[in-house]
Amino acid sequence: MTFLRNIKLTIEYDGSCYRGWQTQRLGIKTVQKTIEDTLEKILCEKVKLIASGRTDSGVHALGQVANFKTNSSIPKYKLLYALNSLLPKDIVVKKVEDVDMDFHSRFSAISKIYRYTILNSKIRSPFLNKRAFFYPYPLDINLMRREAKKLLGRHNFLAFQNSDKVKRDSIRRIKKIRILKEGNLIHIDIEADGFVYGMVRNIVGVLLQIGRKKPINIEELLKSKIKPSGYFKVPAEGLYLVKVNY
Repeated sequence: MTFLRNIKLTIEYDGSCYRGWQTQRLGIKTVQKTIEDTLEKILCEKVKLIASGRTDSGVHALGQVANFKTNSSIPKYKLLYALNSLLPKDIVVKKVEDVDMDFHSRFSAISKIYRYTILNSKIRSPFLNKRAFFYPYPLDINLMRREAKKLLGRHNFLAFQNSDKVKRDSIRRIKKIRILKEGNLIHIDIEADGFVYGMVRNIVGVLLQIGRKKPINIEELLKSKIKPSGYFKVPAEGLYLVKVNY
């Protein structure tokens, strides 16, 4: 007798060669479709992955979470080994877990942590190409840290939202925001209970402009709920989904 199982995957991937996480039309290479096709080969059944959220084209993940239902009795360690044997080298499943049937990768999440990495140097690095945003201008890190604190708490982030096909609630709560400097690298870590479309990259773009002493008032921007003209959004290659908390 077989029993329905709910399996949770923790996944790491380099998103450089993919058109984001979410399955799209036929022939478009995405992370979700690649993993689903691999699971189908292993389990001999159709699988639909439910992810904690989509990541855009070129965005990476250190801890994306997805779950799926299956009737297969394959042991967790065998599934982990089989997946990592068959998946391309830029996708790795770090953990396979059996979870309660009501677990949902998206709706069960309490918060997510994203990191944006900037190479703040006069000379670019070939090794960090597509893994960090090259930004050669001098930055006032202390000013960026001070202004970033104004984003903490519950706000309407409509001014930091890209246009979306689906109308969504733009009120989110940022729990933590840290700006770390490691040699020529700057990491901006943001933990929130959720993110509107484009929110992290737009926040980083604003903080970089502030770091260059541009006259941007975050409090007024939040109150306005209007995305200003000439908005600076950083590219995808520096963005990582670090962790999903449950």
